[in-house]
Amino acid sequence: MSEILSFIESNKDRYESELKEFLRIPSISTSPEHNGETRRCAEWVADELKRIGLNNVQIMETAGHPVVYGERLDGGKDAATVLFYGHYDVQPVDPLNLWTNPPFEPTIIGDNIYARGSVDDKGQVLMQLKAIEAHLRVSGAMPVNVKVIIEGEEEIGSPNLDKFLSDNKALLKCDTVLVSDTPMFGYDQPSLCYGLRGLCYMQVEVTGPNRDLHSGFFGGAVENPINALAVMISKLKDENGLILIDGFYDNVTPLSEIERKEFARLPFDQKAFINDLETDASPGEEGYTELERMWARPTLDCNGIWGGFTGEGAKTVLPSKAYAKISMRLVPNQTPDEIAKKFEAYFNKIKPAGITLKIIDLHGGMPAATPIDSDGMNAARKALKQVFGKEPFLTREGGSIPIVNSFTTILGAPTVLMGFGLPDQNAHSPNEKMNLNNFHRGVKCGALFYENLKK
Repeated sequence: MSEILSFIESNKDRYESELKEFLRIPSISTSPEHNGETRRCAEWVADELKRIGLNNVQIMETAGHPVVYGERLDGGKDAATVLFYGHYDVQPVDPLNLWTNPPFEPTIIGDNIYARGSVDDKGQVLMQLKAIEAHLRVSGAMPVNVKVIIEGEEEIGSPNLDKFLSDNKALLKCDTVLVSDTPMFGYDQPSLCYGLRGLCYMQVEVTGPNRDLHSGFFGGAVENPINALAVMISKLKDENGLILIDGFYDNVTPLSEIERKEFARLPFDQKAFINDLETDASPGEEGYTELERMWARPTLDCNGIWGGFTGEGAKTVLPSKAYAKISMRLVPNQTPDEIAKKFEAYFNKIKPAGITLKIIDLHGGMPAATPIDSDGMNAARKALKQVFGKEPFLTREGGSIPIVNSFTTILGAPTVLMGFGLPDQNAHSPNEKMNLNNFHRGVKCGALFYENLKK
């Protein structure tokens, strides 16, 4: 194993050069005008899988962007089989003017490489491919069976991946799924994520009169949709942060005392957290710490609200319509369908007279929790300790990776979330970055992970 780690250490410059090449491809999956580049990125990934020595490499078509597959089945039928999952698509770059450097011209400043996709998820995908390459270059074989799928639609909710998994269950059969698409707790604080929140995302359209009206002629006689919507939103939560939707908490799995003690053990600096955001602390849901609220409790937030006149100057209009986008982060045992129905029923219950409602379920994702004592988790914990020199923390993540639940329900395999991003990585924002020291440590952890799974 020392030869493999030496190989990784001696190839750092090449890895960074290859990462830049990967990052230059503007594979924005949500943008039709970038479809050609997204396809080119899939081809780049397929070429890379072949180059590092994987077999049966395929660009597998879906109803949207393709999935790239490859495998190396050196371990034989009795060896553990790992399915590595990642994505080659990236978020849009807007607002462009807030980028210090062009988003698809990778730029190294200090210890960081700045580019769209640097941490989410191209940098983390490439580090795992380099880990596989190191084994194959030095040993000529993998210590376990490895399968790889890299998709191109994660940033738009993976709409075709469940079908892909179902259609290819035999091909993708595995014991463990490895995902590198999450942050660590801190730069020198390795951690393994074992839980992800889900998502229920709704859009509300409130209609009052059949047209915009003069507020002087009609104000006081007709319900104003913006006023009505504001009042309705205010009734979604109480002063203690409790969500008031009927039955919202019915299926919430409470935190165990072990989990609460593990969270409390983390070196979380509340003051630094608040100072970094330049805001006052929010009281949030009463009875829970900030980490518990962010990671393991359901939430509700208004993500956008609009209607009426929003231009410069004054226009005394009583608008016909008002809109809001409202998202709810979900925890294990809640489902997007359940919460969407409860949200719609509650919103209709509290709507005032004089308006009509149109509610659209825009998007949903299942929450996920993975066993903390699986073979994969034990191999990952050992790998992180070997590289970082300390035991990793066990954490949850407030965001969503809906496909993790699909790996459990469709493939029947537990997932290991071994990510190497950092809290200040700016994923989905301008000036996204990947810490290069963590990138190289991630390559070593990946290589050790496979070795630690060897029976």
